[in-house]
Amino acid sequence: MPLLDSAPLDVLDAYRTCEFATLGRDGTPLAWPTAVRRRPDGTLLLSTSLAFAQKALNIRRDGRVALLFSDPTGSGLKEPRQIFVGGHAECPDEIMTGPQGAEDCWRMLFERQPHSRSYVLPPLRRVMDWYYLRLLITVTPDQVVVRPPLLAVTRPAAKGDSRLPGAALLARYPTAVLAARDATGAPVLARTRPVPAAGGFAVDAPADCAAVPGPASLLVHRHDERLDNMHNALVRGELRAAERGLLLVPSGVVEPMGSGRASEAVSVLRTTRRATARYLRRRGLDRPQVRWREFRSLARQARRGEGG
Repeated sequence: MPLLDSAPLDVLDAYRTCEFATLGRDGTPLAWPTAVRRRPDGTLLLSTSLAFAQKALNIRRDGRVALLFSDPTGSGLKEPRQIFVGGHAECPDEIMTGPQGAEDCWRMLFERQPHSRSYVLPPLRRVMDWYYLRLLITVTPDQVVVRPPLLAVTRPAAKGDSRLPGAALLARYPTAVLAARDATGAPVLARTRPVPAAGGFAVDAPADCAAVPGPASLLVHRHDERLDNMHNALVRGELRAAERGLLLVPSGVVEPMGSGRASEAVSVLRTTRRATARYLRRRGLDRPQVRWREFRSLARQARRGEGG
């Protein structure tokens, strides 16, 4: 029996996104929200565009990864259990120009994120081809932990240094996801409530999350019921042992897609297209042609499923 079968699969499948952590070159666990599809063989399938290929590069250097299903927005579930999955990932350097091998993932995305269907139509597809040039990531679980939901509560008044990197950002979110390492160096994840403290942010990790002092980060992200209006950001730093639990001492903030304001859309498109070109140039590859007809067929299927 696949290890993943020990989890409540109906809950896992209902989550629209999960937090996915890889290990950066310096060993820092870096988590970002992503969509995932469970396969019948018990593995998990994810993908990343060439514009955001860093997670793929991290996996090729160190395949240890972690996933946390903890944000139920859009799932229709009320206070669902959280699911942590630790495992190993593989990401071949094969650029997928069509949905082959990931048809279920694309079908799911077109159903759950209706606005993405417009990307496969002229004129948007002329500037969105980078989004469809993908690398596939397969995760084989070796640890599954089911946790109770972390209910939202009123955030305590800030008592720490508001000038700390990420202080204003974290204050806008009731919870964040801690990405740390265990004693073996493998990434671990836990949703927590960072509390401003002297020199950093106090964080609580559940007993089943074996986080130890070292490089770490805090991820905040959001999306609406239809996977739109997204924003995500990462506060990087060092996790230290404190008198009461753990303290994340921040060193910087990463916001890959900016603030999410419409005014930044042109800048984001330029950045993603340049990053895609850079990935191809370093491998001596011409820009591949996206197989638009196949993507459009899946988008139509999703639209018909809604009766549209």
